[in-house]
Amino acid sequence: MTYTLFLILIMIVAFLLILIIMVQNPKGGGLSSSFGGGGTQALGGVQNTTNFLDKSTWTLSIILLALILLSNFAAPKANVVDTSSEIENTIQNREVQDAPAQPATSTPVTQDTVQ
Repeated sequence: MTYTLFLILIMIVAFLLILIIMVQNPKGGGLSSSFGGGGTQALGGVQNTTNFLDKSTWTLSIILLALILLSNFAAPKANVVDTSSEIENTIQNREVQDAPAQPATSTPVTQDTVQ
C-alpha cells in the first residue's frame, strides 16, 4: 500500500518538475519574460519570478530524489527461495544417476564355489 502511494507521489512530482522546467527559458525568455511588463512591478518583477522558478525546480528535484530513495524501503520484498536445498537435491539426483548399476543376475558366492 505504501509502495503504491510512493509511486503516485513520484509521478505527480515528476510531472510538476517537467512543467516547471518547460516553463523556464535559459536565455531569459519563458514565463519570466512575459511578466516583464509594467504591471508586474507590484508583484516583484522578473527577478522574483525567476527566483521562484529556480527554487521550485530545486525543491521538486530534491523531493523527487527523496521519494525515490524512500520508495526503496517500501518496495515489496521478493520471496527468498532456499536454494541450498535445491542444490543438494540436484547433487543427490546426479549421484544416483551416475552410480554404476548392479548386475541383476549375480551368482552368490558360497563356500562351494570358492575352492
